[in-house]
Amino acid sequence: MPDTSPSAATTIARWRAAGERGDADAAVACLSPDIVLSSPLTGQFRLEGSDQLRDFLASAFTAVEDIHFHTETGQGDTYALVYRARVGTQPFEEAQLLRLDDKAHIREITLFGRPMPALTALMTTLGPELARRQGRRGLAALMRASTAPVHAMVTFGDRRVVPLTRPSAIRT
Repeated sequence: MPDTSPSAATTIARWRAAGERGDADAAVACLSPDIVLSSPLTGQFRLEGSDQLRDFLASAFTAVEDIHFHTETGQGDTYALVYRARVGTQPFEEAQLLRLDDKAHIREITLFGRPMPALTALMTTLGPELARRQGRRGLAALMRASTAPVHAMVTFGDRRVVPLTRPSAIRT
């Protein structure tokens, strides 16, 4: 029987297209059944298996909008992709480290995001959305209430305090 597995290039192209369309089902089709995702927000959050990833991706595509990949590099079974998007009004950039299995399905995803205000905006949106999808409305409200002050502090600091630390022009 011939091997009908996709090539690495095909999987990566499908993954990118699914992300840019916000299509969780198409993204899940790129995944290995034993997929593992490591969160950029906390070491306490790790997803395993395509069922967990389906809910996560559906929630993520609600929170992260206008995804446009701009960089791709890799070979063999390891690729890095980078995109720009927005979370609410915050510009967001994420790097994804993808490792593929022997059938060219994604078996491991490690995410890295910036800037901090976008990450905290993501935290206040994604966590509650994921909890709501799981039917845990009380937890969704608690997550929103506990993350909103962190987001407010980070956003204030980024807009008002951090600019004060930029080097000024040297006066002679």
